[in-house]
Formats: sequence, C-alpha cells, structure tokens
Amino acid sequence: MKKHLLILGMITCIFGLTGCGTKEPEKTLLSQEEAVKVATQCVQTTVKLAASGQAQQLEGTEYEFYLDAVESFNKASEDIGDYKGIISSETDIDEERAVINVTIEGTEHNAVVEVILGEKAVEGITTNVIYTFGESMERAALNTLLGMGTVFVVLILICFIIYGFKIISVFENRKNKKTAEKVEAPKAAPVAAAPASAAEAAPAQEENLKDDLELVAVIAAAIAASEGRTTTDGLVVRSIRKANKNKWQNAV
Repeated sequence: MKKHLLILGMITCIFGLTGCGTKEPEKTLLSQEEAVKVATQCVQTTVKLAASGQAQQLEGTEYEFYLDAVESFNKASEDIGDYKGIISSETDIDEERAVINVTIEGTEHNAVVEVILGEKAVEGITTNVIYTFGESMERAALNTLLGMGTVFVVLILICFIIYGFKIISVFENRKNKKTAEKVEAPKAAPVAAAPASAAEAAPAQEENLKDDLELVAVIAAAIAASEGRTTTDGLVVRSIRKANKNKWQNAV
C-alpha cells in the first residue's frame, strides 16, 4: 500500500513541475485592442468619406487605399441603408497580418467591414452585406437563371448564324450556276449531209422542175409539135438539161 502511494505522489509531482513551466507568449503584429482600435477608425473614416464624397482628394497620398474602401462601401450602401453604428468586432492576428471583421448596423441590412492590416500599412478594406438565408437563396437562383439564360441566348444565336451560312451557300451555288450557263458557248448548228449518189440528187431536180410548171408546159408543146401531135397527152418531161453557152459559142 505504501508503495502505491509513493508512486502516485511521484506522478503528481511530475505533473506539478510540468504545469509550473513558463510558456513564451506568441509574437503578433498588433495586440487585439490595438487592432480593434485601428479597424474602428478605418470604418468610421470610410463612412465619413463616402458621405462627404471627398475620397478623390486622397489620390496619390499614403491614404489612397480609402478610394477602394469607399467604392466598396458605396456599392453595399444600397442594401445597408443608413449607417447606424458598430455592433461588434472579431480579430485574427499573426506575426505578419491582422484581419479584423467589424460588424456594422444599417437601417436595411447589417454588414461586415473586413479590414486587413499589414506590417506597414492598411492592405485593404472591403464591405460585405449580411443577407438572410432566404435572400441568399433568391440571389443565387437569380444568378443561376441569368447565367443559364445567357448561355441559351448565345446558343440560339450560334444556331441562327450556322443556318444563315447554309442559306448563303445556296444563293452562291445558284449564282455560280447562272454564271456558268452564260459563259458556256452555244452548240454549232448541224451541217446538212451531202447526197450520197446521183440517184438521190435526181428527186431534188424533179422537185425543182415541178416548181417551174410553165417551162415544162412549153417543152411538152414543142415536143408534141415536132412529132405531129395535137395534144401533149402521154408526154412526161422527167428532166431538163441546160446547154453550156460557151460550148455553143465555140461551135459558131
């Protein structure tokens, strides 16, 4: 029993000595009180500059970061309404940076002003409106519908553009076809074939004789007179040959 009590006492002494050890404090950029004080001043200055509209005068100075701070606050002020005051502050501080979230109260919505402090200066001031769950869902749904609607509109426009290319190609094909028909040379007229023999030429001569009925009648009457006939019945003139005038002239 005494042995167990001795061991228990030794363990208790060891834990006691461990608890008595000193822990070095963590090094931070600023203390919590200093960080909250600086952030509060930044928020109040941002609100005053937004109300007065004199932020542009700080351009080119060491306080130029207030230009972005005022722009962010003005965008959020439509949902915040009138500024009423600071509600609370939360800090996150390490050796290189301090982030302070300052909650402000407005007539319409509350907001969180995020102030980021660096080693030498203020790195940024941003205002974010606090929306209810229903308002957040409504805004998300509207953003989703807007994004999907934009995508569908773009797709419809692309479809119309592709369909327009098809119509243009049809008109171009018609135009090229008409141009090709105009440029194409007309076909040559067919040449009449010459008669193959004198037998084929004879009917053409007979047709010519039929066209000159008066000459045929005179010749038939002359032949009938030379034979002592009184009529030309039974006489048929099949062809007429014209004598060469030069031949007769040479004979004379």
